[in-house]
Amino acid sequence: MTGASVREALEAAVDALAAAGVDEPRLDAELLLGDAVGCERSALIADGGAEVPAAAGRLFGELVRRRLRREPVAYILGRKGFRNIELEVDSRVLIPRPETELLVELALELQPASVLDVGTGSGAIALAVADELPARAVTATDTSPGALEVARGNAERLGLADRVRFLEGTLPPEGERFDLVLANLPYVAERDWPTLQPEVTRWEPPEALLAGPDGLNAYRALIPECAGHLHRHAEQKTGALAVEVGEGQAEVVVALMQHADFERIEARRDLAGIERVVVGWAGVVA
Repeated sequence: MTGASVREALEAAVDALAAAGVDEPRLDAELLLGDAVGCERSALIADGGAEVPAAAGRLFGELVRRRLRREPVAYILGRKGFRNIELEVDSRVLIPRPETELLVELALELQPASVLDVGTGSGAIALAVADELPARAVTATDTSPGALEVARGNAERLGLADRVRFLEGTLPPEGERFDLVLANLPYVAERDWPTLQPEVTRWEPPEALLAGPDGLNAYRALIPECAGHLHRHAEQKTGALAVEVGEGQAEVVVALMQHADFERIEARRDLAGIERVVVGWAGVVA
């Protein structure tokens, strides 16, 4: 693509990406070329006749070849925006999804004094909560040392390291209680794995996605254990657990919460109308 204009480079990349089955070939091409040239996507589009420098053209060609192998753009660029923050990501962690922002929105609604983010991955939920709810106590856990390394790195880079505590494992030590527990755990059913896009099955960590035949093994384990980590005061607002789920899973998760003695259980829909978050409040002590 050396010597080509921005417009020509983009068109060639868009054609190749579309032929490879990429969902949003133009957006991806613009993001990759912007990264190669070192400018914002909007500035790139505004001057389509500008010549792509030789070095940038060679780099763009390599980035496009990676995308043709269906490597996600976020991994190629090494970063992904999530609400008001930008996170560094690689194949040790899932790429943050827009629907996960519903969990952060719930935290903003409930205004908890203490928050636990279970399965933090890149740190997206915990760091967004810490960013948008200053002075809250935020704890984040993950069973993957690699994921925790990514999350801690993001916390340092964002200046939030002193506001989020990271722990290896699923839940903190017994006796620690929180006003709100948020969890985006694996919820992909094994039977659905072959139907997912190559960007997921070839590149993202399967241990952060797969959870048994129906995708709910992780929540079957978490929900009963989590009840003991929520505040339960007879005269005060009790703690809440909110989890992200896949399409068609909300009804089962509601039943799991009912069985664990959660109260006021509700499912909240995402922008596509899918019941994406199930939230329940711990029962008060007698």
